[in-house]
Amino acid sequence: MIKLAGSHDLQKTTAALDDAARRLSRLFLSQLALNAGLGLAVGTGLWIIGIPSAALWGILTGILRFVPYIGTLVAAIFPLALAVAVDPGWTMLLWTAAMFFLLEPIAAHMIEPHLYGHSTGLSPLAVVLSATFWTALWGPIGLVLATPLTICLVVMGRHVDSLQFLDVMFGNRPPLSPPELFYQRMLAGDPAEAVDNAEEFLKERPLSAYYDEIALKGLKLAQNDIDRKTLDSLHLEKISLAVNELVQEFDDHEDQKPSPPIEPTQDGEAATAVESVSKDAAYDLPILKKEDLAPIWSGEAPVLCVAGRTDLDRAAANMLAQLLTKHGLRARVEGAVALSTANVVRLDTTGIALACVSVLDSSSPAHMRYTIRRLRRKLPETKIIVGCWLAEGDIAALADTVKADAITTTLRDTVMSCLDQARTDEPEGFKRNQTSEPLSALAAG
Repeated sequence: MIKLAGSHDLQKTTAALDDAARRLSRLFLSQLALNAGLGLAVGTGLWIIGIPSAALWGILTGILRFVPYIGTLVAAIFPLALAVAVDPGWTMLLWTAAMFFLLEPIAAHMIEPHLYGHSTGLSPLAVVLSATFWTALWGPIGLVLATPLTICLVVMGRHVDSLQFLDVMFGNRPPLSPPELFYQRMLAGDPAEAVDNAEEFLKERPLSAYYDEIALKGLKLAQNDIDRKTLDSLHLEKISLAVNELVQEFDDHEDQKPSPPIEPTQDGEAATAVESVSKDAAYDLPILKKEDLAPIWSGEAPVLCVAGRTDLDRAAANMLAQLLTKHGLRARVEGAVALSTANVVRLDTTGIALACVSVLDSSSPAHMRYTIRRLRRKLPETKIIVGCWLAEGDIAALADTVKADAITTTLRDTVMSCLDQARTDEPEGFKRNQTSEPLSALAAG
């Protein structure tokens, strides 16, 4: 197979073969478990009914059921014939027929599609459709090989770009990327389903990874729709409320790298999201204690997170404030309206050691510069970081343009910058116009 596929990409070919072998192994183990369970149920039922050699017919049912859909019907012929022979009436025959006609549909049409789908990466619908297609094409042989052949097609779709449509049609992975699914659920005002998916993700990756790689990228999609003027104020409000509700659900969840799970998540969407984040990613932010903080950072809320312009900026600021709190720095969030002409004079800046401006729209440096200028009037001695989540290109040049002390592009980098600064005795080391790379340059104590 490797020779036929070509030796120019041995890594991808080997990965595809390993993937196919792993999925087929899970399929055969699942078949063995299900067929053995059904054989045990049939044998027990026939013994209760009074059919002679009940154990033999249970074993035969388990073996014949490796032929999908029709194996159990063939196995039922022998107990039904015995029921007619040993019972002068119709009672034993009816009970035997009822048992088979009840157990087989439950196993074949309820348990089997979901069990095989979860274990092999096929959607439940694909399991049923594949049996129909391959049987029509090759008859009984196609019926026996239907699921293994479809698994091989899905594996090809995952590893060969030109055949990706096979994975979309038959695989159990969602056709939308994790950020797109997040955005779609926020747009529908359905944070509950997003929370369920996030909880599966958090079994294998930390909370900061979920916020950076999924939630924040989902908000970027919403910002793109705002820029294209396809997202109205009503939907914008719905999205921000849903995101804030989701963030509140994780107030009690620690932001630490979780222990390796005993078994990887079986949820298709969560598995895809987990695969998108490397398990070796440096999501190992420290947790500071009060004695680790410089005196100026020991106040009630030493970090001020300010939304740059929209409710989406405030939603991202809420994520940042939550992560800071989890790592020992209490923070408070203010909306963009707090810096308006009417409200900026009433902005409480008591005990503020550092200000973070959350901005999703990087297309307007003038607005960012205006926001930073107003903050500096209220906090002339305080360092200001701009979390520019959509920034691309020359970050240092953008920092010079907007007059920020530093610009970061991820929540993790922003939190690390704040933690580094909080552990220094004096804030002079925080130099202006530094970017988020390297992080140590942001807070050279």
